[in-house]
Amino acid sequence: MSHVVQDRPVTTARVNHLSHARLPRWAQPAIAVGAVAAGIGLGMAAGWQSRIQWGLLAALLFVLFSYLITTKVEGKRQARDRVATSIVWVAFVLAVVPLVSLSWVTISNGLEVLDPYFLGHSMNAVLDAETGGGVYHALLGTIEQVLIATLIAAPIGLFTAVYLVEYGGGKLAKAVTFFVDVMTGIPSIVAGLFILATWNLMLGFGPSGFAGALALAILMMPVVVRSTEEMLKLVPNELREASLALGVPKWRTILKVVLPTAIGGITTGVMLAVARITGETAPVLLLVFGTKLINPNPFEGAQASLPLYVYEQYAVGTDASVSRAWAAALVLIAFVMILNLVARGIARWKAPKTGR
Repeated sequence: MSHVVQDRPVTTARVNHLSHARLPRWAQPAIAVGAVAAGIGLGMAAGWQSRIQWGLLAALLFVLFSYLITTKVEGKRQARDRVATSIVWVAFVLAVVPLVSLSWVTISNGLEVLDPYFLGHSMNAVLDAETGGGVYHALLGTIEQVLIATLIAAPIGLFTAVYLVEYGGGKLAKAVTFFVDVMTGIPSIVAGLFILATWNLMLGFGPSGFAGALALAILMMPVVVRSTEEMLKLVPNELREASLALGVPKWRTILKVVLPTAIGGITTGVMLAVARITGETAPVLLLVFGTKLINPNPFEGAQASLPLYVYEQYAVGTDASVSRAWAAALVLIAFVMILNLVARGIARWKAPKTGR
């Protein structure tokens, strides 16, 4: 019996035309370094004196070099992906560099004057051109004005958001939503002029920390309304329906079910709104006037604040006053940063627990 031996067909390896060589991991950092060097060199050759121009040119060259080199090695398909990634990195760097630069300049200049004496004394009996003095009166004024504005704006914003989410739906709710959107973009100087025209000119009250707090409350309210509204919308409807199915009234469902569930986000929104109004200068300049003395009464007499203190000291222009302005700016940044950290902590603490 004969056996027929057949040869196996010769198989050739398939060529994957989509695969190309890959750039090593160090290629992108090397391209970035080369782009920076080329940007500086071309900028200096062109006579550009600004580092910002050098940086923008380096960013453009980085994207261009990334595309050309990736196209040569990996192909156009990967080059398009690399360009998109490069643009994202360039946008990230352009956003971070000003923040880092601002923080570095403020910290380096502010620490020259910032000490316990600066925090515990006012500018009473100290000339603007002289060394010495402190920021205590401005820090006290800022805390009081922001606290009063929060006590006014937070309840009103909370009740407005509850109405829009739980009860609204008609023309009144649409009108309220429209005016809240308009107030969100209102310039701070307009709020200051409104309080100046009503509280000071029509009603006859003088400058005070309370007048400034009223303007700050106007700026704070739409932020509280919007943040609270979004948090209330995130509460599952199943919780509301379960409570109502047990015969619980709607107002009690809101009080005992909806608000406790969203309290973390609501608190975070309020704290972020507080951080937003802390640095406002225009309303304070119109309504509070500023003073070198310590005025613990926000309802009578002019009062100082940190943004106004920074503006006044920097406007003097002497070395001593500019140093105090930088130190006060550092205190203001630290105050806002503490508020943001507190907001994050409260949000994490009050976040709904998952799992068993």
